[in-house]
Amino acid sequence: MHDNPSTRLGRPLLDLIVFDQVDKMAVSVIAANLQAVAGLNTNILPAVEPPDDAYVPVRGQFDATIIIKKLADMDNGAPFKLGIIGHDLCSPILSFVYGESQLGGKAALISLHRLLDDDPETYYQRAAKISLHEVGHLLGLGHCWEHFCIMHFSSNIEALDSVSVSFCPACEYEINRRLTPIVADVE
Repeated sequence: MHDNPSTRLGRPLLDLIVFDQVDKMAVSVIAANLQAVAGLNTNILPAVEPPDDAYVPVRGQFDATIIIKKLADMDNGAPFKLGIIGHDLCSPILSFVYGESQLGGKAALISLHRLLDDDPETYYQRAAKISLHEVGHLLGLGHCWEHFCIMHFSSNIEALDSVSVSFCPACEYEINRRLTPIVADVE
């Protein structure tokens, strides 16, 4: 991104909350991409246990909606929260989700569970893409029609692999526009 208002700010705008045992390199790659591509200064918090009430035993998955609500209720730290979990995620209406976000809210969650690949570079790139996509939703962006844009909807892993690790010019403009008042409030 060019001249993003957040990169001039030393204080983190996004806390990464790691749930349970998650690949530390994946977390570092996610933080680096959030900084480099979206211009979001990021703080990685110590790992915590996923909330017990979010586990859905009959599905063997965690309900993303419950975890996102708990992340949104956190008042301390940066204005935005991104949870990272190694377990599979679902929502009440979907059998699985790669990630979920509050559109224009303050909390999002991604799962690394379905992103695994024999090639570590592919795995880390997928993690970065899902994180950037969900943070785009936090900033109020919807899905983009540009097939290469990270905000393009990816319903499967092949579609995710086909998008770029960048925003199209229109989405990049919107991120900069939406970050400017947030940065002003934090300064």
